[in-house]
Amino acid sequence: MTSWKKVSLLFSFLYLLLISAQISQAQDDDFVFYSDLARDWYRGGDYFEWTSTTADNNAAKVNIFYRTWGDESNPKLVLIHGFPNSSFDYYKMIPFLEDEYHIVALDFPGSGFSDKPLDGYNYMLAENAEIVDHFVREVLEFEDFALFTHDRGVSIGLAFLGNYLDNPSPGYKVNYHFLSNSGMYLPLANLVPFQLALLDAEAGERMIAARSELPRVTEGEPEALAYSDIFAFNEGNISLLYVGRYLLERQANEVRWLENLPRSPVPVAYLWGLADGVNPIRIPNYVWDTYLNDREVESSYWVLPTAGHYPQRDNPEEVAKIVRMALTDQIPDRETESRFMRSYGASRSTEDAVFVGHSEIEELDFPSSIEYTPSGYRLID
Repeated sequence: MTSWKKVSLLFSFLYLLLISAQISQAQDDDFVFYSDLARDWYRGGDYFEWTSTTADNNAAKVNIFYRTWGDESNPKLVLIHGFPNSSFDYYKMIPFLEDEYHIVALDFPGSGFSDKPLDGYNYMLAENAEIVDHFVREVLEFEDFALFTHDRGVSIGLAFLGNYLDNPSPGYKVNYHFLSNSGMYLPLANLVPFQLALLDAEAGERMIAARSELPRVTEGEPEALAYSDIFAFNEGNISLLYVGRYLLERQANEVRWLENLPRSPVPVAYLWGLADGVNPIRIPNYVWDTYLNDREVESSYWVLPTAGHYPQRDNPEEVAKIVRMALTDQIPDRETESRFMRSYGASRSTEDAVFVGHSEIEELDFPSSIEYTPSGYRLID
């Protein structure tokens, strides 16, 4: 290659870098942040492009925001967020894990700092599962990672799990699967009027229109201010109307997706904030008993008594502790879990998670020299 061609290519490369930086800065300048938390979260991220696979989206392209933390040589942890929020839901938990793990999180289309097309775009759970596959395989090039899912993200994770199990050569290994509070079995959920209104075309439009007309919050408590900024970014207050339709897809597929759990060889840790009024404790009790209790592969169930729907925000250090225990082989097996439960329970504080062991219903045979009779307790001869 001649010298002038090398120089020309160099200038072209530098020009593209300059334009890219200007575009990024323009996006930042066009939106006014009132929250330092939200601004820093945005500036710490990056984007990749995704071409929609949902037929009615006509191969629309969207830019998807993601962030990474920690040393890339550390074990990998992928965080999947729920509705109506974004990857920012994990901002309190990440500091407790980033020194030991390489952590990544993304905002699905319609959420956070990702694109939020409002021209009839369909925000589908099944497609989100495909996005996770593309993200870990093509963008991050992960070969081995753990998956943490919450709320709407649990359905995405279960759909992703099904694709992973059905693919003989996925190109990576999922080494652990964390599930947290979610309406993952809707017949036992307490859906609120806001969620139901999103499924009615007229009521949803009126509610979102009223929400979008509210003035921006410009000051206040740092976390609330951050969420306000993130919802306002790219008209996120409006995109809720369309993302919220995921309940229809979950209802149609939830049993099929849940059935991926008993056939999965991936260890599971199941975490639940007890004070969740929308997704009460009866949901994980049912899912555990039906799909997880009898698995041969490692499975554990934890209840966080002082946490609500967002354990990773309400009690982030405790959630991080469970993640660390699971990923460092500290979960007891069936033979030792009763002993673990007694020793762990004797030392736990009020906010610590409660370990729930497996259920094995069998007839008891007490090693006793005393027997019961209706007339009284008698010594056995």
